[in-house]
Amino acid sequence: MPTFKLTIAYDGTDFVGWQRQANGVSVQSLVEAALADLDGGAVAAAGAGRTDAGVHALGQVASCSLRRAIDAASVRRALNARLPPTIRVVAAEDAAPVFHARFLARSKTYRYRLFTGEVLDPFERAYVWHVPGALDVDAMARAARLVEGRHDFRAFQAAGSETLTTERTVTASRVSVAGPDAAGEHVRGTGALIRYEITGNGFLRHMVRTIVGSLVEIGRGRRDEAWLAGVIASRDRTGAGPTAPAAGLFLVEVDYGADALADEP
Repeated sequence: MPTFKLTIAYDGTDFVGWQRQANGVSVQSLVEAALADLDGGAVAAAGAGRTDAGVHALGQVASCSLRRAIDAASVRRALNARLPPTIRVVAAEDAAPVFHARFLARSKTYRYRLFTGEVLDPFERAYVWHVPGALDVDAMARAARLVEGRHDFRAFQAAGSETLTTERTVTASRVSVAGPDAAGEHVRGTGALIRYEITGNGFLRHMVRTIVGSLVEIGRGRRDEAWLAGVIASRDRTGAGPTAPAAGLFLVEVDYGADALADEP
């Protein structure tokens, strides 16, 4: 049974997220349906992580095993022929039978996009949070660095979530203004496109979106930078900023290390 690592991009606007749900269409369900059609029977596809409804992916990773003998390039072509155009398998690679997209992931990188112009390009409405008005990007950038390190991120977790631990390690947390020459990173109109990127070994539900909502509070001058450190220390969700909309969030990359596809990663 050949095992594959699939790198998948999708527009999450019309999906309930990656993970299979009782109601609504998920990305996982469509990928598994395409795999089943290809393989002639049910196939499970394990994703690197669940993304919420409306969240997008540039580099979601899934692992799967097939019964038929087939090469990775043919898997990519066959799946894209069966999937809707809002989901693309951008790469398929041979992997060892022990490869698991979720359990072997070392880190994930997410990107959030905000636009500060008065009028938002209608073609961008599903891919950016429209925050009209000037934001203090420098203050947001300094506050974002406070997120780096190992912390208990309970204050940024969605209410009602259940996890074994709310401690996570964030290796990078950066705010920047995307320049006009950044490919795929411009929005028509007068205003700034602001990017927030965060890399960590794991994320709680709504963690990135709540961090972004808190950074916007600082950017608007409603809170100072030190407030964010206090929120982290409090471990109290009611003290953090609002949860930013799903539309601006992208899963950019999942890292496995150089030996992840080997027989003994």
